[in-house]
Amino acid sequence: MEYIKFLKSLPAINTQEESLRMTAVRKVYQRAIVTPTHHIEQLWREYENFENSVSRQLAKGLISEYQPKFNSARAVYRERKKYLDEIDWNMLAIPPTGSYKEEMQWMAWKKLLAFEKGNPQRIDNVSSNKRIIFTYEQCLMYLYHYPDVWYEYATWHAKSGSIDAAIKVFQRALKALPDSQMLRYAYAELEESRGAIQSAKRIYESLLGNGVSTTSLAHIQFIRFLRRTEGVEAARKYFLDARKSPDCTYHVYVAYAMMSFCLDKDPKMAHNIFEAGLKRFMHEPVYILEYTDFLIRLNDDRNIRALFERALSSLQPDESVEVWKRFTHFEQTYGDLASMLKVEQRRKEALSRNEEDPSTLEVSLQDVVARYSFMDLWPCSTKDLDHLARHEWLTKNTDKKVKSAISNGSGFIDKGTTGLVSNATGSTKVIYPDTAQMVIYDPRQKPVPAVPAGLSTLSNPVAAVSGQTTKAFDEILKATPPALLAFLANLPAIEGPTPDVDVVLSICLQSDIPIAQPGKSGSATTKLPSGPGPSTSDLSGSSRSHPLLSGSSFKPTRGKRKEIDRQDDDETTTVQSQPLPRDAFRIRQYQKAARGSASQTGSASYGSAISGDLSGSTG
Repeated sequence: MEYIKFLKSLPAINTQEESLRMTAVRKVYQRAIVTPTHHIEQLWREYENFENSVSRQLAKGLISEYQPKFNSARAVYRERKKYLDEIDWNMLAIPPTGSYKEEMQWMAWKKLLAFEKGNPQRIDNVSSNKRIIFTYEQCLMYLYHYPDVWYEYATWHAKSGSIDAAIKVFQRALKALPDSQMLRYAYAELEESRGAIQSAKRIYESLLGNGVSTTSLAHIQFIRFLRRTEGVEAARKYFLDARKSPDCTYHVYVAYAMMSFCLDKDPKMAHNIFEAGLKRFMHEPVYILEYTDFLIRLNDDRNIRALFERALSSLQPDESVEVWKRFTHFEQTYGDLASMLKVEQRRKEALSRNEEDPSTLEVSLQDVVARYSFMDLWPCSTKDLDHLARHEWLTKNTDKKVKSAISNGSGFIDKGTTGLVSNATGSTKVIYPDTAQMVIYDPRQKPVPAVPAGLSTLSNPVAAVSGQTTKAFDEILKATPPALLAFLANLPAIEGPTPDVDVVLSICLQSDIPIAQPGKSGSATTKLPSGPGPSTSDLSGSSRSHPLLSGSSFKPTRGKRKEIDRQDDDETTTVQSQPLPRDAFRIRQYQKAARGSASQTGSASYGSAISGDLSGSTG
């Protein structure tokens, strides 16, 4: 926009200069409206006005020509803006810490790079590659310490045919992350793939360092590199030097022995290497197992049994578990029945030396399952396997706490001799509940008896259940007003932990709560029902139909009709004379009570008609 404004402000002395200026402005507009950038719609409107101001006849053709290009650029701009809005442009280039924000930013940059690689503008390859390079450089300004971004950037250059650019990216990456072995191996791989053997060798030598703190992996990869590029003798010579290093582990012996066996087709050399390593790594069970696999490939069962015997005689019982399993599996697969049973018994005796349970030496059905299974084929169902594993686990773990962990749902399947996979591990730390504090819930228990206001104490229901009295609770009841004590005493028993609100409200509305008389300093007389409150079997909620009163409890006569009507009128007057409460639920109760008393003719009502109370017809 500023460039266009600058061009328009240039002075034009004659018509030729004016024409040149208009042509320059037109070219800038046409470049701007096909570029996905901010305010592209405003630029299009200004371009339309510019062309119409110059020549309407010429503007019609130019606008129709550039309209599709503008629509495409606008669509690309909107799509790209969605990805750009997810990026935090204030993020600092720090090593990754694994936070959620960093992962989201990594994903946002990945999406933007994938979008640019798709060439959404449909431009030529050179321009598209420039945009992709620009996006990668932007990404590295924020994800400078992410090795995967550097690797993708270099491999993209290599796939595009620019090997030199890829090498420069790897060199920059190693300066940014000098301790990254992954990038060094990738860089050496690129150099080796393009035939630069010496350059790749220098990279491998940089991984070896000064030879003091060299890792076994670096030794193994350099031996493989020498075997690929310089031949067998070079690899053998370096192995002889590497085995003298104090940091050389059994991995180097296994790698070079298998290389000699598989690549050089020299089983004798591989056997000698394993034997040389056995003198140094006899205490490593993994090395013993690798040596065993090699001998199995040679079908040398005599040396296999000899190797097992040598290894088991030198290993501790806790270190020989896997070796015993492999020995047992070997006899079950390739041995006869006598040797199979003998090795199984020896295994049980060797592994049960530190155990006091004699049941571990007994023969179990799991031994039969182990003998007659092959790969994922079992001589029984999965249910039987779980059953056998559960029983074996229970036999080994007889402690009370472990049994409690089993009852809580811990897994039971253990691998053992059958190769079953363990689902879970029993917890050894179990918290038991304090049964002394438990109280049996009985929904039929009677409510707390009503206590007159004149009494000094009301026992704590919780303390009454446990046979104790709480003095603090009694002190609180002493200071409680008599009306509140009477209200609490009239609360009904409930079914379960959650009461029916309508039933409780119905009982409360029927309760005769005493009112303190003015002018008397003493405690007001409390009018309490003589019997216990209504039970839960008589009241089942306002939404259920209530049973009619029996004849003994309610027998109205014709002579007392006027007296009953007079009582109803007194109750209605009392309700209406009271001030309306602010609670909406209570207001609806009073309104329904008034309507019910006015509409009932020839019937007797008891209590409130809106709270689920009992009512009976006079018949």
